[in-house]
Amino acid sequence: MVGIVSYGAYLPKYRLGRSCIMDAMGWLAPGLMTAAQGERTFCNWDEDAVTMAVAAAWDCLAGQDRSKLDGVYIASTSLSFADRDNASILKCALNLKDDVTTADFTSTQKAGTSALVTALEAVKSGDKRQVLLSASDARKTKTAWFHEMWFGDGAAALILGKDNVVAELLGAYSLSQDFVDHYRGTEGKFDYNWEERWIRDEGYGKIIPLAVKGALAKTGLKPTDITRIMFPCLFGRAHWEIAKSMGFTKEQLAGNMHEETGECGVAHPLIMLARELETAKPGDKLLVASFGQGSDALVFQVTDKIKNLAPRLAVSGHLANSRTEYTYGKFLRFRELLNTEMGIRAEVPMQTALSAMWRDRKLILGFVGGKCKACGTLQIPKSNVCVKPECGAVHSQEDCEFVGRPAKILTFTSDLLAVSIDPPASYGMIQFEGGGRMIMDFTDCTMNDIEVGVPMQVTFRKKYYDKDRCFTGYFWSAAPAFKKPA
Repeated sequence: MVGIVSYGAYLPKYRLGRSCIMDAMGWLAPGLMTAAQGERTFCNWDEDAVTMAVAAAWDCLAGQDRSKLDGVYIASTSLSFADRDNASILKCALNLKDDVTTADFTSTQKAGTSALVTALEAVKSGDKRQVLLSASDARKTKTAWFHEMWFGDGAAALILGKDNVVAELLGAYSLSQDFVDHYRGTEGKFDYNWEERWIRDEGYGKIIPLAVKGALAKTGLKPTDITRIMFPCLFGRAHWEIAKSMGFTKEQLAGNMHEETGECGVAHPLIMLARELETAKPGDKLLVASFGQGSDALVFQVTDKIKNLAPRLAVSGHLANSRTEYTYGKFLRFRELLNTEMGIRAEVPMQTALSAMWRDRKLILGFVGGKCKACGTLQIPKSNVCVKPECGAVHSQEDCEFVGRPAKILTFTSDLLAVSIDPPASYGMIQFEGGGRMIMDFTDCTMNDIEVGVPMQVTFRKKYYDKDRCFTGYFWSAAPAFKKPA
C-alpha cells in the first residue's frame, strides 16, 4: 500500500484585511472594491517560502520517525535561491542524515502535485522508503491589483511511504500542456498575467476536468464515489461551475479558502488536502487536482490509520492562531515593496562567511546544541568546556537537538533604537526545559505578548538578506508558543 503517512501545514500568523488595500489604493483602482472582502495570509518580514516549508515539515513530523526518511523534496515558485539546493536547507533544518536525496520542484503552479506524484512513484518502485515533500509559496505581486488580494502565503507537507498509510493512493493522472495563464521571466520580479476570462474558460474550465476525468477513468470510479474534491481556482463562481460540470455536488466540493487565506500558489492543493485529512473518516475518497501548464489529479482513500496520528496544528490550528493587520504600509514593507529609510545602523556589512556557515551548520540550520556526557548538562551553543561549574569537563559535548523543546522567557527587552523592520526589536534570554539557555530574537509578537515566564517555541526564520550578493541568511528565532487546537 502506497500513500500518505502523515501531513502537516503552516500558515503565517499575519492576515491582511483586504479592505485596507481598497482604502489605500481605491482612488487608483476602484475595481478593487469587488475583491475587498475577507482576508489573506502574508509572511512576517523574517519569513519566506523556505521558512514556511520548514515549519510545515516539522508539523508533518509530529509522532513520526525521521530516520526513515530517505528523500526530501521542496516545491515552490518563490524559492530564495535560483542556484542552491533549497531542499538541502530544509533537510538541515530538520536535522536529517546526509544520505538522503534532495530535490527542488519549481517553475509551475503544479510543482507541488508533480513532486507528490514523483515521490509516490519513488516509494512505489522501492527506490525510497519514505519521502517528505514540503510545498510552499510566498509570491510577490504588483501593488493595487487583484492578485495582491487573491494570493496568500502558506505551506503544506506530506510524508509518503508504504507503512502506516493514512490515505492510500488509488490512482493518479497527469496532464502537461503549455497553457500560459501567467509567467515570470528569469530576470522578472513579478508575474505577467493574461486575460482572466480566457484563463477561466480555456484554462481552469477545460484543463482541470480533463485531468479529473483521467484520474477517475484510471481508478474506475465515478464522481458519486468521491467524498470530497478539491482544486484551486481564483474565481469563486467558476470554482463551483467547474465542479458541477464534472458531475460533483456542492457537498462534495471543498472550498477554495479564498476568504480565509487566499490562494497559496504551489502549496494550495496540498493545503486543501491537509485540511480535508483533518476531518476525514476511514473509507473517504479524496480527489485533489492542481492547475499550471496542465494538471495532476490524484485519488486517495482514507484508512483506519488516520485515527492513530499524533496531534498537530495542521490547517485548522494555524487558522486559529492568527492576527489580522489593517496597515497596508506594513504589508508592503514586509514584502520589500516599500523602500524606507532604516538609518545609519542598518549599513553594517552583510557578507556571509560561507566557510564559517559550513562549520557551524548544525547550530545555524539545525539548532543543535550540546549535552555533557559527564554530567548531562544541556547547553546551546556547544562549547569545549561544560558550563556546569561543578563539572567543567573538556570536550565532553555530544549533539543535542533543541527544536521542539519547551522554553520560557527568562529576561527580555524591546528596543526602539535597534534596527528592525517591525519595531521595536524584541529579544531576550530563553530558558529551555531540562537545561540550556540562549539570547534570541523574538518574532510574531508585540510588546503586549511577552513577559517573564511566557511559553516560547523556536522557529526557523530569515536572519538577514544581503542585497549586494542576493544571499538570504537563516537562523532560529523565538515566538510565543502556539495555542493547541481544541
